Amino acid sequence: MAEPTAAERPVHRFERAAFTGVFLREWTLFRRYWRSTTFSSVMEPTVYLVAFGFGIGSLVATVGGYPYIQFVGTGTVATAVLFSSAFGGMFTTFVRRVFQRTYDALLATPVDVHELVTAEATWLALRSGVYGCAPLLVAVVFGLPPSWGMLAVPLVGFVTGLGFALFGIWVSAVVPAIDSFNYVTSAVLTPLFLVAGTFFPISQLPHWATYASQVNPLYHCVELVRHCAFGFRPAVDGWHLVALLVFAALMWRLAVGRMRSRLIG
Repeated sequence: MAEPTAAERPVHRFERAAFTGVFLREWTLFRRYWRSTTFSSVMEPTVYLVAFGFGIGSLVATVGGYPYIQFVGTGTVATAVLFSSAFGGMFTTFVRRVFQRTYDALLATPVDVHELVTAEATWLALRSGVYGCAPLLVAVVFGLPPSWGMLAVPLVGFVTGLGFALFGIWVSAVVPAIDSFNYVTSAVLTPLFLVAGTFFPISQLPHWATYASQVNPLYHCVELVRHCAFGFRPAVDGWHLVALLVFAALMWRLAVGRMRSRLIG
């Protein structure tokens, strides 16, 4: 008996074998181009760390009670996670869907859209969790005291990267052309990156901006990473984690729905 196609299978059924197949495909491809991808994903936030840490750090000794290089070093983790997850979700997904038609081939096998999207986003999130450790290691070299809590940073990067990878996949299915990503980068990702508490405390912003930061997933990532490095705060860390999980769940629904309409109709 022939295997049911993606269109014939129940929409809400999740096949682990299908997810694993797409995930392992990503790993196989990554082994071919990991050098260039890793270099760009790690180098850019590291440059930010060194430039701001020593540039502004020469003018500002401490921020929030921490040496500025340590303050920026923990905040830049979120930058590495953002760049490697959101950009990967946007550009890679768009190219595979529109130009390479990779997803059409995958959906001709027993793989459904929700399994495809989940596997792609999980791979990007896993990669982001690893890349996010690079700025932290650089900060340790420049004086950030190591702590056991830092072992949780890859997990924070994974959860954050999952949400932004799904955001990128959703956007890739919304925009009409690849050039439209410029609007998303300038109008969405850059403001989120600048007002996440990466380079300066959120408390220095106007009150309305402080409240608005609560809906910025990158802010919750920055706070969790800092608490991993300087000491956990259970009273607020739970809220930060829940906010990231809600963001990921919302983006999953949007990404799966939009990609399904694009690929299957």
